Parts: sequence; C-alpha cells; structure tokens
Amino acid sequence: MPTQKPAALPKAKAAVRVRQVPAVTRSIAILRLLGDAKQGLGVKAIADTLELVPSTCLHILRVLVSEDLVRVDPATKRYTLSGGMISLARSVLAGSGFAQLVQPALDRLASSHGVTAMGVEITARQGVVVLALSKSNQPFRLHTDVGSQFNHLVSATGRLIAAHSGENWTELRKRFNAIEWDKAPSFDAWKKEVEQARARGWAVDRDHFISGLTVVAVPIFDTAGRLTNTLVAAGLSSHLNVPTTAQIAALMQEEARAITDVMQARG
Repeated sequence: MPTQKPAALPKAKAAVRVRQVPAVTRSIAILRLLGDAKQGLGVKAIADTLELVPSTCLHILRVLVSEDLVRVDPATKRYTLSGGMISLARSVLAGSGFAQLVQPALDRLASSHGVTAMGVEITARQGVVVLALSKSNQPFRLHTDVGSQFNHLVSATGRLIAAHSGENWTELRKRFNAIEWDKAPSFDAWKKEVEQARARGWAVDRDHFISGLTVVAVPIFDTAGRLTNTLVAAGLSSHLNVPTTAQIAALMQEEARAITDVMQARG
C-alpha cells in the first residue's frame, strides 16, 4: 500500500459514540495522575486533583492495589504505580507486531545515518507513543525511551497527524495554539508544511520542536487508510541538511512500504 495520500484534505469521519463508564474513566485518570507524579500521593491529594469524592477515590484505589496496578506505602498511606503496570506494558510490546516488525528498519536507519530512529503509534486520542527505538553510536542521542509520549500535533509526526486527521483548519488552529515548542512556527508556516507533508508523503520539523534538532517522519496506514504509525528519525540539524534529510526520508519511505506490505499480509 502506498505511504502517500492525496493532496486534498480528507473528509472527517463520523465520530463513534462512546458511552461513559465513570468507574473506568476515574480509574484511568488515577493511573495517569500517579504516572505523572514524581512522588507518591495520598487519597486526599488524588481526590482533590481529579475532583473525586474521597470515599469513591479510596474504593477505586483499593481495587487497583488488589490488581497489582497500584501500591500503597503502609507507613505514609501514599499511592504509586506498581509492577503490574510493567507487566501490562510488556504485554503491549510483545503483542505489537509493529514493534517487532519495525525494529530491524530502525536499527538500519540509526547505524547508517547516525540518527535516533523510532517507531511510534498514533493512539485513539491522537497522542504519540514510542513503541520501538534504536539509538546510534554518535555522541548526540535524543533523550527518549520506549513508552515516551508526545503532544499529538508536535514535531514531524504531528504534521502527519494534522494532514490526515480530517479536521478543518479552524479546528487545527485551536489545537496548534496549545502546542509547546522550543521555537514555535507561525500557523501559516506550519499549515504550509502540513500540506506539503500530505503531498509528498513525509514530514520534517527543523529546530521547532527542539532547537538544533531535525526530525523526519514517514506515515504508515492500515488497510482502511487510517494513519496508525510513523517511522521517525531525529538528529542534529547541523548534520542533517536539506539533501541529507530528503535522502533519509526516501529510505524511510522504502522501509515503510515494506513494513506495510508485511502488516497487510498478516491481516
């Protein structure tokens, strides 16, 4: 399947109605809060932050503790994530055909061009999470790890998400304004780069996401034509001039086509 899409802005698909399940939503919110916290949190701190009734918060925490997703310090009564979360994460990676399939391609990119290469997934919330990673032996290495998450529209992958999201420019401008950049581009400049990314089948961010860093991303689509993953290469802008960036992007497109063919063959 080709990794490029038509230049026309795709039409937005009807949103799937999601019935609210408060207990599940609150449980996930607690897990995310504990994941972001640098230290353990007590019931009151969690309840206040998430605007939950303390007794409800406590009941949910007890269930999460019983499932080994959260642990509580008996002395301080503070809660932190538990080792069960690691088991879940390993299950995700072990069950991700993409992560296993993309690793050899990332290793080739990292060794041949001295870049940090990543295989990322676009989540249902249009976030970006790193599923596979290969670091070069160069002195510079981007500080990221498997499991790292990034803002949905930031950097090169963000331009691809915008290009294939089906959202109109008014909606995209609102989301663009919420992005945190090292050196923010103007919306008009970013819009032009989004349109260019859709037309040529790859995107680049030079010095905006992180000053001095150039990031290249190539899309991977599922059989329904939805953007599900990207291949990403990041390196020093001083080492990645325009011709070199285009050369890397072409190589990444070849890798993406091969990965797409295998993924489709596997169904």
